[in-house]
Amino acid sequence: MSSPISRTMSVTEWGLLVSLSILWGGSYFSNAVALAHLPPLTLVAARVLIAAALLYLVVRMTGKTMPVGRRVWAAFVAIALLNNVIPFNLIAWGQTQIPSGLASILNATTPFFTVLAAHLFTRDEKLTAGRLLGVLIGFGGVVAMIGADALVDTATGHILGQFALLGAAFSYALSAVFARRFAQAGVAPLTAATGQFAAAALILTPLALVVDQPWLLPAPGPAALGAVFFLAAFSSCLAYIIYYRILATAGAVNLMLVTLLVPVTAVLLGTFVLGERLALHQLVGMAAIGLGLAVIDGRPLATLRRRMRMA
Repeated sequence: MSSPISRTMSVTEWGLLVSLSILWGGSYFSNAVALAHLPPLTLVAARVLIAAALLYLVVRMTGKTMPVGRRVWAAFVAIALLNNVIPFNLIAWGQTQIPSGLASILNATTPFFTVLAAHLFTRDEKLTAGRLLGVLIGFGGVVAMIGADALVDTATGHILGQFALLGAAFSYALSAVFARRFAQAGVAPLTAATGQFAAAALILTPLALVVDQPWLLPAPGPAALGAVFFLAAFSSCLAYIIYYRILATAGAVNLMLVTLLVPVTAVLLGTFVLGERLALHQLVGMAAIGLGLAVIDGRPLATLRRRMRMA
């Protein structure tokens, strides 16, 4: 049996969350590169198939074995649907319809859905005023950082593409709550990630072969192949091992805060790696996201209240 969920994350858990935001932040750019050469279903199928193979190789190299019971594999199929098959395809297709800025804003609704789902389906992650306020402040920070101009696309953009991103956010929220059962059953993060991607590959590979007939498509170039490998090896394999590690101790709501951090890491990577200039609205947005995370964490505000009482 797993230990109780800790609402206040440790320094290690915050570090893992930032690492996860970097791995997932790169997935939007990689998707855009790969989608220029591959249809969405084929891209997602290739991503999960390669990820499953790499994860299983790690399982074998570390001397571990995969469970064989029907109940655990039924759970792997369910989490594969909620965490890979549905959201990966919705995001990949949605990115062909709407700009990346709007996609990032819509993806940042994930913590809001997660707060509601965790309140309804868990006993130890109930909705609090602080959590809801923190999520709303953080979401406002994402909108401010990306730029309010992106919201114009909600009126002029492809409405189905917008609903696709919202559907993916809702699916991620449900998956985070459902995936808690793996930690509760003592399933290790590596095993859970491997089972999830193996089930997703078994579902998506036949579909892609039938629907897209990828052998008839033009061969993708090095850029597209590199993007697919990044999605499989880093945004999937490594990211989901970290995902299950955070989920086991910090819970679903804390885990899904990563979608507020993804735009921050993307902007900072652009600043420090590509030499892009930070705009004032981006700094304001980051400050709001930081405030939202502080409200959810609770410790900074509690420390401030103690010091004010002592003053």
